[in-house]
Amino acid sequence: MTPQATLYPANWQTELRQSQLSIQQLLEHLELTGTSAAVSASSAAANQFPLLVPPAYLKRIRKGDPNDPLLLQVLPAAAELESHPGYTQDPLEEEASNPLPGLIHKYHGRVLLVLSGACAINCRYCFRRHFPYADNQLGGEKWQHVLAYLTERTDINEVIFSGGDPLATSDARLERMIKDLDAIPHLQTLRIHTRLPVVIPNRITEALANTLKASRLNKVVVLHTNHAQEVDDQVVAAITTLKNSNTTVLNQAVLLRGVNDSVEALKALSQTLFSAGVLPYYLFVLDAVAGAAHFDIPDSEAIQLVQALQREVPGYLLPRLAREIPGRPSKTLLGAHTP
Repeated sequence: MTPQATLYPANWQTELRQSQLSIQQLLEHLELTGTSAAVSASSAAANQFPLLVPPAYLKRIRKGDPNDPLLLQVLPAAAELESHPGYTQDPLEEEASNPLPGLIHKYHGRVLLVLSGACAINCRYCFRRHFPYADNQLGGEKWQHVLAYLTERTDINEVIFSGGDPLATSDARLERMIKDLDAIPHLQTLRIHTRLPVVIPNRITEALANTLKASRLNKVVVLHTNHAQEVDDQVVAAITTLKNSNTTVLNQAVLLRGVNDSVEALKALSQTLFSAGVLPYYLFVLDAVAGAAHFDIPDSEAIQLVQALQREVPGYLLPRLAREIPGRPSKTLLGAHTP
């Protein structure tokens, strides 16, 4: 299958399956020529963490531009094979907060559930690129154990669906799970962290919207968008459908070298999201995951960028610059957002 053949998928499941491309297919489609050594190095990185790019996202990558900010997020690079002190396979030490398969409990009042190990797109900086998904599948008896855990702990009021990508699972499964959570009286909020509405917008189906709308829980969808170029008309339509299902839509981004490390890029991202009905939430500095060091930006530079951004946008368009530090009771905000 050629990349050109993937441009018109019948449905989101088809597009999810069509996300797999070879390095050579990707470069040929984008009209980029590379040396055999460069392709070989990229292929070696892809062997460690596969290349996945769905057709809807592929169409937004500029052809002939090796520095396109969307391409840099998905193209395996030789730098991923380098070893750097302090960069580990579990940078957030989630294994220590994993009391049940598929459940991560790090913060007071909320738990994270790993609904799926699948993603539509493999972001090269992903902090869970080494996560043991095979040991954290939620199904059958394991799901019942999670429900019992949530029922017994009345201090938990929020459940976060995560992954992989939680929307890589079926509408029917999501409906069953959400109904189960609806039945636990002390739960108040369902949060879904997902990249699917951005990379495969037609994932936001009528069935999913109806399930969200029917739930008694407060619903929050946190998108993951790093660059304004990722938002096209199809993405805006998906966001509108979510908002019409009584769902609050926020965005979190990761500050990435070469992708969005400028005031202009960050300003455009906030303004584009707001035009689509989305408020910025967090701007994270890079988690020190093995294979992603080439994206890193020093905290001092990140703070200066956000302070400069504050001079350009109103407060409601300024994301909170943060780092997640293992063992702390919440995200750690970086710098004082002062002009």
